[in-house]
Parts: sequence; C-alpha cells; structure tokens
Amino acid sequence: MRGFRAPVLFLLVAACSSDHTAPGDAPDVPATLTSTTLDQAIALTWLDNSYTADPTNFQNYRVFSSSYDLDNAVCGPWGLEGTTVAPEFIVGALENGVPRCFAVSAVSVTGAESAQSPVRSDTPRPDARNVVVYAVDVQADSSGFRFWDDDGDGQVEDGELGRIRDGAATDIDFFVDRDGSGSFFFNPVRSGTGVELYSSLPVEDLTSVDLAPCLTGATPGQCASYTTSPLEASPGLGYVFETDGGDGFIRYGAVRVTHVGRTFLILDWAFQTDRGNPELLVQRR
Repeated sequence: MRGFRAPVLFLLVAACSSDHTAPGDAPDVPATLTSTTLDQAIALTWLDNSYTADPTNFQNYRVFSSSYDLDNAVCGPWGLEGTTVAPEFIVGALENGVPRCFAVSAVSVTGAESAQSPVRSDTPRPDARNVVVYAVDVQADSSGFRFWDDDGDGQVEDGELGRIRDGAATDIDFFVDRDGSGSFFFNPVRSGTGVELYSSLPVEDLTSVDLAPCLTGATPGQCASYTTSPLEASPGLGYVFETDGGDGFIRYGAVRVTHVGRTFLILDWAFQTDRGNPELLVQRR
C-alpha cells in the first residue's frame, strides 16, 4: 500500500482540561508545540509565553497525551502525562511505532488553567548511531544492511533491527560499494526497496530528517516509488529508504552519513516500525 496521508498541519482540538473552572485569570495559552522523535519516547518543547507574559501568575504547565488514529487524524482519549515549570518535557515508556497526540496547558498560581496548545502528533521509532558499513570490495560480509529482518511473526523486535549483512545477499535493503574515484554509493537490493536523497543540503543531525518524501505519482494522492539506482553517499547528507514490510505496507528508514573514509562509511539510522507511516523523525514542516 503506497499511498499515505499527509502530516497533520491543521490544529486538532484537545478535549481535556480546557475549561477555566478555578478562580482568577488563567495564563496565556502555550502558543506552539514541537516534538523530537526518540527511541520509545517523544521530546516536547513549546514557547514559554505562558510564563513570560506574567511570571507572577504562572505556576506550571500540564502535559497531555492520547492515542492517535493516523488514518482518520483523530486524537483521544486524553490523559495527563505530568507537569513541569520548564517549556519542555520528555514523554517516556512509549511503544515504538504507535502514533500519539500531545498537547500542553498552563496553570496559574490560583489554579486557573488555560486552554490547550496546538496538538502535535508523533510516533516513536528505533534508531542507532555510528554504524560502520564497509565497501563490498573491501569486506563483503559487512557491506550490506537491512533495517528490519523479520523472523516471520510480523512483530518488530530489537534483535531484528539494523542488521549488518553480507553485501552479496539478495534479501538486504542495500549494500555499499565505491567507484574508481573513491566515492561511496548506496545500492538498493531487495524488491520493494528504494532510496531518495532527503535534501541537497547537509542535515545537522539524524533528528533533522522528518518525513519520508512523497514523490509525485501517476495517480493523485499516491506517491511514486523511490529509485532503485545507486545513490552516492556523502558525509552530512540525509537519505530516506522505503522498504517492503511483507504485508502490503511500506516501512520507511532514515540514514545520515557521518563519515566516508577509504574503505568504509559510518552512518546513523532510524526506522519507522508503524506500517505506512511516513514519520521518521520530527520537527515536521
């Protein structure tokens, strides 16, 4: 299933604790909410305007989360994750590949609570840093890579993720080789795997790669397949891979190249375990 819904850019209405039931004036509503996807966690940050507008009236922020129906863009039911005086919060103990919604309110010293911030949706995903992959002509048994190598039960498990394989294998997502000038290339291998450059400019970190690009397809609302041709691997650049999950849905992986040497390259990777979900990492545009 190739088509996926665009990221939610409109504001979803949070239906929890938005009534001003306590006496006094509530602080200003938190004006923004952004997120950074982590492994089994989501880091939230927002504008501190609720405090800066009137520091003497501010007590704390309340952070809420809910389940998220990605296909229908529906959040709920809502629950309290915790409180904080800082405009940041990490929601932990989350299941990778399960979409969530988040919102924040502000509470005054008298207990009056503001309405909630714009809602943010995000999906935790596994990742890893500083993985070495050799050129196939140097060390073939460590030149291939597979984002998820399922044991057949359809469940994503830690031991199945980010596997270094033999570059000659036919069931890997890609292998690395180099040309006569010393340039390195990602070469997609198994059926259903393709790769695209995330941006022509360097990305500061793996967390700078957010959504899998949707290439214009022949049918409106559908995305064209990624290229299966070799793509040069350059330091600092980000890449997105689409891979066949074996169940009719695509899974997306992200790679950022941190180093290209003479015989190997070093990369960071992330993989979205939620089927068909284009969210790789956050700070969505």
